Amino acid sequence: AWTMRNEQATSSAERTLTIGRLARAAGVGVETIRYYQGRGLLPVPPSIGAVRYYATALVDRIGFIKRAQGLGFTLDEIATLLDLADGRNRRAVRAVTSARLEQIRGKLDDLSRMQRSLDGLLAHCIATGDVYPCPIIEALVADPSTAREQRSSTDRSH
Repeated sequence: AWTMRNEQATSSAERTLTIGRLARAAGVGVETIRYYQGRGLLPVPPSIGAVRYYATALVDRIGFIKRAQGLGFTLDEIATLLDLADGRNRRAVRAVTSARLEQIRGKLDDLSRMQRSLDGLLAHCIATGDVYPCPIIEALVADPSTAREQRSSTDRSH
């Protein structure tokens, strides 16, 4: 488990990576590390001279962040998960995960609705041929109620 306090308390001997080396080891850009620091996901170690040294454990933390993003978690949700990374508060972890899953289900419903609409428009476009105005373009340009009326009148003329 990671905590900001533990990472900041590591000895300077354990801080073996510069920001560039940390970025390369984690497979991200330096800008990503700075962005994560600004969002509070990664600590900003004290500088030693003009250089900051980072604990090698941050490579794993960045991996955690990237994998969580790949599952659709927002950075705010990831911050919560990082705070819960020790796994002791499973109820809170489940709550964050359930909320994300509900949002994904909503997006899937939206995508299914869009797919059905586009399937219908494409089929209608193919059925009307090149003689009539394109129903896809009509649907994008027209008011939805007007587009429905135009499609209905086109359907009746066939």
